[in-house]
Amino acid sequence: MSNLAIEVEAVLKRVDDTLDTARLGLKDLLDTTRSRRMSGLRNLIAFGRSVTFVLQNLRSVVPPGEFDSWYEPHQQSLKADPLMPYFVDARNELEKQGKLSVVTSSHIRSFSSDDIKKFGRPPMGATVFFIGDQLGGSGWEVELADGSKEKYYVELPSSIGAVKQHFSNLPEAMSPELKGATIEELAERYIARMTVLGAAARAHFLGPPPSPVARQRPTYLKRVK
Repeated sequence: MSNLAIEVEAVLKRVDDTLDTARLGLKDLLDTTRSRRMSGLRNLIAFGRSVTFVLQNLRSVVPPGEFDSWYEPHQQSLKADPLMPYFVDARNELEKQGKLSVVTSSHIRSFSSDDIKKFGRPPMGATVFFIGDQLGGSGWEVELADGSKEKYYVELPSSIGAVKQHFSNLPEAMSPELKGATIEELAERYIARMTVLGAAARAHFLGPPPSPVARQRPTYLKRVK
């Protein structure tokens, strides 16, 4: 491998590492325990945006002008997608104000004391059942021995209702397809777009991965009697 290829690979490895951290944020966002939901969203926004920053380190590695000629059409495509500039703004808001513009909405179809039985036996110390908290979750509020309170989350059956979280300042007017999309749906789409960008960079600057060598069939000697 040439020195140039080694330097390019090093940058792309950092791109992959950054993407992996953003994907971990998505995993935490989707985790049903909701224990790291908001920190997951923060990591997704911060590290997802950093992918393009890290990628631009290729500019100082490859021959002059090569990166820009490749990156410009990708950059224009990202800008044309309303979701991409939104995540840029979300990251700026997060860094400068430490704020996430998230709103929770709940739609209850049917809920009675009999529905509580669907969740099984309440955990020890359970006091009240809640639907749709600031994390978009539902479950039991549990009082611990020291008097403090914790939340025990459960999955809310669709027969009871649905709790969704949305970005409160999403520019839906710019793209009707974004209307009503949940944070989870938009986050998955965002990470998928960043993943495609990273793969395109690797294919362009290092070439397609080598195809697996065809496995040769063993040659058998026919035994003649």
